[in-house]
Amino acid sequence: MSQDSQHGKWTISSSDDDEDLPLSGTTTSNRHQPAESNQGSHRSTSPAILKLEPPSAAVEVKPEPTKPPVSSLVTVSEARQSAAKNQVNPVKYETSPSLAGKRKKEISDSSGWALSDSDDDGGDVKKKSPGNEPNRTPPSPKTKKTKVANERPPSPHGRLYYIDEPEDFFESSIPCLNDAYRFYLNKVTGLDRKYNSGALHIRDILSPLFGTLKESVQFNYCFDIAWMVKQYPPEFRDRPVLIVHGDKREAKARLVQQAQPFPHIRFCQAKLDIAFGTHHTKMMLLWYEEGFRVIILTSNLIRADWYQKTQGMWMGPLFPRLPKGSSASAGESPTFFKRDLLDYLASYRAPELEEWIQRIKEYDLSETRVHLVGSTPGRYVGSDMERWGHLRLRKLLYDHTEPIPGEERWPVIGQFSSIGSMGLDKTKWLAGEFQRTLTTLGKSLTVMCLVVIYIFSCRPAGGSLPYSIQTAQKQLWLHSYFHRWKANTTGRSHAMPHIKTYMRASPDFTQLAWFLVTSANLSKAAWGALEKNNTQMMVRSYELGVLYVPSAFNMTTFPVHKNPFPVSSSSSGFPVPFDLPPSSYSAKDQPWIWNIPYSQAPDRHGNIWVPS
Repeated sequence: MSQDSQHGKWTISSSDDDEDLPLSGTTTSNRHQPAESNQGSHRSTSPAILKLEPPSAAVEVKPEPTKPPVSSLVTVSEARQSAAKNQVNPVKYETSPSLAGKRKKEISDSSGWALSDSDDDGGDVKKKSPGNEPNRTPPSPKTKKTKVANERPPSPHGRLYYIDEPEDFFESSIPCLNDAYRFYLNKVTGLDRKYNSGALHIRDILSPLFGTLKESVQFNYCFDIAWMVKQYPPEFRDRPVLIVHGDKREAKARLVQQAQPFPHIRFCQAKLDIAFGTHHTKMMLLWYEEGFRVIILTSNLIRADWYQKTQGMWMGPLFPRLPKGSSASAGESPTFFKRDLLDYLASYRAPELEEWIQRIKEYDLSETRVHLVGSTPGRYVGSDMERWGHLRLRKLLYDHTEPIPGEERWPVIGQFSSIGSMGLDKTKWLAGEFQRTLTTLGKSLTVMCLVVIYIFSCRPAGGSLPYSIQTAQKQLWLHSYFHRWKANTTGRSHAMPHIKTYMRASPDFTQLAWFLVTSANLSKAAWGALEKNNTQMMVRSYELGVLYVPSAFNMTTFPVHKNPFPVSSSSSGFPVPFDLPPSSYSAKDQPWIWNIPYSQAPDRHGNIWVPS
């Protein structure tokens, strides 16, 4: 099957398998827009919010009658890596008639980009280690550029956009934070100051303002170790750091090579025993002289994720040490957060984490008011089926929420940065087992609507939104659920959303029945899928998030904060990161697809997207 439209000609695999398996596609140009920048464009190729609602007409993809030669086909993994390798050479759209169709290269980054070796669509873009790329044919002297050491990634605004942050971008004193929910967005460069008030940058999180750091653990998917080390303040920069990752083979070797200049860094490799799984969890464990803190977030440990993207986090309170001689059950929260965190860490079966498991047992986590929702790879039966993935979420909603009058009119909203393969029709997974989870409220089960927010017009940040044409072509039914990303209330309409959130809202969108922030995108790999006549749950990836339920805050519902910035510590409203109600796609809108070209018109910064 192939396609010819405004995006060019693309050949699609004819496989009808709905599992997350490698697919085939063609590549066109070897020039690609950088994934680091996230400013949106004014074209209508849209990200989306997923909303469980009666669907409208699906987006059509026109077929192309002829196929290119077989020799032009490459696997998706190869295509992704090739595209990532070249995406540091942005393409500019020339408005002059005499230059129509021509492109010029902008500043390129000295380090390349690559995808995880997983072919699942649920991952993020991976950064390759500087100076350890495979051998390539050297460029001609005319095109060779001088390598700049430690340079920041390209930006539509130029190099100085990243380098010269305003004086007040980083906190110099403890900021005003919403301690009621402890849910925060990251700071975004270029915004009005008020939209960063109460938001946090990684340098703020690791600063002495929040504790005198002794040791830390960084769980993540992508790492730029040299950059990460610089985010620690100088006085903490040599304190021990354990990195928990899922890289294998060449990717692992590159990661280890990055850390060679930093003897205080150690590694823990997460076991990925099921094909196409990833270590996608994003968490910090911070051990201070004053106590212990947990941060669960959506950002990779790379520069690009912390400046121009919408990201979110739960930042736990400073947990104090328990008195000596405390019982094994001491320090537990009403949400059993301590038990569940220890259970999650134990699932790695890693000696490197054992000392942290024992350490956490010595601290008082009783202040925690969120529930932990994790995924770990495996096949689970019996009561273990409810420990991980979407059945874990279902169990929590069943036990800790209450039915609401008229709840069939309360939609579920899912917002994420990647979409996996879910089958040839919605009943295969999304509107079957996953919708049953999302519609659980206490002992009741209602049929309601689902909203999907998935991005459109996201050049040049599209490399971080890996929804492929191969997957999209097989599930056109999904596109009828899509809604636009719009975030005027938080000032982030043009900051590409890498954040992942799920929630259930009232019909007038003023109340929430629950809210979840997580690393988990919309995929079976992340959330798990039932097997063997619903007697077994199979999960491929590591994921982690926190669930807010009103009962833990002595509320019946969460009021939606209509103006969450600047942050107020006294507000009772929940700071939803995007505008409600979500806006459905227009007839002209199309979902963002990362491996087809968008060359008919530039985005707001004059860029076009031509993947290789």
